[in-house]
Amino acid sequence: MNIAGLKRRIAEATAQSDSREGMQAWLQTRIADLHPSIRLHEDPVGHLQRFATAYIEEVPEVLEAAAAVAESAQLKPRMLPVLKVAEAFFLQPPDLPAEHQGLVSLLDEAYLSHRLVEEVNDRYVSHGGESLIPMDTTRANVIVHHLLGEPFANRLDAAVEEAVAGLLPEDLFQSAEFQAYRAQLDTASVQRLWAQWPCMSQQLGVDIELRGAV
Repeated sequence: MNIAGLKRRIAEATAQSDSREGMQAWLQTRIADLHPSIRLHEDPVGHLQRFATAYIEEVPEVLEAAAAVAESAQLKPRMLPVLKVAEAFFLQPPDLPAEHQGLVSLLDEAYLSHRLVEEVNDRYVSHGGESLIPMDTTRANVIVHHLLGEPFANRLDAAVEEAVAGLLPEDLFQSAEFQAYRAQLDTASVQRLWAQWPCMSQQLGVDIELRGAV
């Protein structure tokens, strides 16, 4: 996986003042439409910009961590193609709105990548597997979904679901390979492995709280 390429693209975008200013102006237009359960404190635009930038910067770490866990669980041959799609979403995204430039376009791409990893995790858990990606990205993804707005965010969700359905078909979960994975699950080992990775929900949820249903 081209983790270095991901980090380089993010660093280049965050270093450009016009890219940062463009995101700031875009966020200003989005605040009024945010779901009421998303509570912001002082300096809401600055608050959201710090959150969005951190969300983007987490993509390489999340993909690298997911690959490490997949290898530990002896599922790398199955998982690597999925993670490569998440990487492609970031490096070669589908058509995005023309007005989404710089860091705003990276936020679109980061949402695709994070949602794909979340969807993979949910499928493994729903079929009786251990959580492959224990990072809690759900809350952060919900916030970004509302920032992007509907129906655009729903279109990105549909792209994620289509990609995962093609790469992780239902018959995978009835395969001998998956049953062997379930049989050798070692929760303590997975937890030890994940202890070395940052907790996304803690990092990004410090100043953004969700109250009630979203």
